[in-house]
Parts: sequence; structure tokens; C-alpha cells
Amino acid sequence: MSDNLFWVFVMASALVLSVVAAGVLIPQILLIAFRRKLFDEPDERKIHHSTVPRLGGLAFEPVILFTIIILLVFDVHSDKGLLMAVLGQNVLKMSICVCSLILLYLVGIADDLIGVKYSAKLVVQIGCGLLFLFGGLYISDLHGLFFFNQLPMAIFWPLTVVLVVFIINAMNLIDGIDGLASGLSGVALGYYGCVFFEIGEYAFALVAFATLGTVIPFFFYNVFGKAEKQKKIFMGDTGSLTIGLILCFLSFQMANVHIDSSHTCLSRVHPMFLAFSPLMVPCMDVVRVFIYRVKCRKNPFMPDKSHIHHKLLSLGMSQHAAMISILFFSAFIIVTSLILSKEMDPTLLFMGLVIFFAAINIWMHEKIQKKNKNLNTDKTDEN
Repeated sequence: MSDNLFWVFVMASALVLSVVAAGVLIPQILLIAFRRKLFDEPDERKIHHSTVPRLGGLAFEPVILFTIIILLVFDVHSDKGLLMAVLGQNVLKMSICVCSLILLYLVGIADDLIGVKYSAKLVVQIGCGLLFLFGGLYISDLHGLFFFNQLPMAIFWPLTVVLVVFIINAMNLIDGIDGLASGLSGVALGYYGCVFFEIGEYAFALVAFATLGTVIPFFFYNVFGKAEKQKKIFMGDTGSLTIGLILCFLSFQMANVHIDSSHTCLSRVHPMFLAFSPLMVPCMDVVRVFIYRVKCRKNPFMPDKSHIHHKLLSLGMSQHAAMISILFFSAFIIVTSLILSKEMDPTLLFMGLVIFFAAINIWMHEKIQKKNKNLNTDKTDEN
């Protein structure tokens, strides 16, 4: 078997093995949740109206680690030992990722079961950012974005920690309707897996595909499962924090890889857009919501119904239609970023995407106001 074929086999095996493992584990989590009455109760802020378990994220970290370790065991007993070699080359970064995952996984479980103060979660997230720094995962070069290149340590250390906390919370806050967080994560993980595979960074491609395979069965139960048949589940903070950290890990690594001219389709793509374009939709939405809440003199950290998915629902879309629309929009942002970053100034491109996103939200806001005004007029006429 050639090396290329070997790596295709490894990635396909990681995807299949994690799908099977998660597919077996999630129904068991559902069973335990219903027996112990561990539910996400509906309230005026939430979309769902039934009691649904929110422990789906319990499956994520065990399945990902199980998949990677099983493949590593088989590799050790094979003649090649290629997987052991590439993981050994990145052992520090992989170890830091696992340590950070364990911290967030435990905090997420505690939050889903008994509740954890936001300040405590923030402290742990900052700790994960510091671990990233010690593991060599940081953003020290913006490659001309905002007219900055190589950054001094006094800037890139706090910038790295802020980005880790920001991305983790962006994925956590976008988890508002069925399939949205897992769908956006699936798009991002598929993208990272393919790009890492293309450039020969097989250790990180393995993490991406193992995580993608874990998300797929959850997506099925979350979107198509019926609450009345006890088949529906949410990922909870355990899942969103886990996925958010893995996306941080993969995006930071991609921002720092060197892509040579042999990869013609990727060599001229701007590194910041190559690394972070899959995360732009949740990140831009969190910034917009934060600004909107401050403008309305609300606590920016208190949840409400001002996210992009809430706007689509207010326009009359179903949850599934809103989710699919946002996934297509995210894919559009990725493709647009990859193509235009080859030719455009990165700062102008970034500002253009932000303005485009803002214009769409302004258009939706005006449509919602017009719709509400018409409804109020109709009610007045009836009275």
C-alpha cells in the first residue's frame, strides 16, 4: 500500500469509526438522561417546547480520543508506523489539546448538570488559552491583515488568549436551533480535514475527521430525533465547549503552517482567511449581538433572541430552513474568502465581508419590523 493510499485509509477509518462509536454511545446517553430526568427545560428564551436531554456533548471527547487511540494501536502493530511518527512530531501540541479538552469537558459536564458561573467558565477558558501558548499554538503573524505582520510577544500572547476565549464562546452562543452548531462545526471540520490532508499535515487531519465523525450522529439525533419518542438530544455546554476548543486548535495550527507552491490551489490563499474563514459566521454574529445589546443598554452577556437564527425564525422560516440557510451562507463565506484573498488586500476583504454581513442583518431587521408593523395593523383593524 502506498503512503498516499495509507493516509486515505486512515482518514476514512477515523471517520467511520467515530461515526459508529458516537452512534452507539449517544442512545445510551439518551437512556440515562431520561431515567435520571436530566433535561434542558424550555423557557421563554428557548426555541424548543419539550423537555430534551442536553448531554449529547458527553459523547464527543471520549469518542474522538477512542478513535485516535484505536487507530494508533493498529498503526503500531503494522509495518509502517506512519501515524505514530506524525503524532510523535506533534506530541506537544496534541498533548496541550488533550489537556485543554479535559478541562473544558469537566467544566461543561458540571455546567450541564448543576450549572457553573460564567466567571468560572471564563477562568478555565483563559487557562486553555495559556496552555495553547505553552504548546506553541499562537497567532504571532497577521500577514498584513489590518496592516500588521509579525507581532511582538506583548501583543500576540494576550491576542491568542482572547481569540481562544472568543472562538469557544462564539460556538457556544450560536447553539440556538437544531443542527446549527453541529452543522457549522461539521462544515468547518470537513474543510479543515480536507485542507490539512491536502498539505500533508496528517495528524491534524486525523483530529478533524475523527471529530467530524463524532458530530454526524449527534446532528442526526438533534435535527431528526423526536422529543416525544425520546430520540432528541442537545449537545449542551459540554459539546459546544469541546467543539469550540477543537476548532481553535485546528484554526491556530492552520494559521501557522507553510504551504509551498506545489499546492497550487492553496499556495496564494491568505493564511488568516485559510485558517479562520470557516469560523467567520459565528464570530461575526457574536460581535454583532454584543454591539446590539450594548446599544440597547442591555447586559451584553445576558442571552436573548437577537442572533442571526432568531432573525430568520422571525421572518417565518422553520428551524430546519434557517439552519440550512446559515450553513450555505457559511460555505459561501469560505469559498469567497479563499478565492478573493488571492487577489485582494486582506484588510479590504475582511471589511467587505463584515459590511456584507451587517447589510444582510440590517435588511432582515427592516423586514422583521415591517412584518410586525403589518401584524399590528391587522390586529388593530380586527379590533
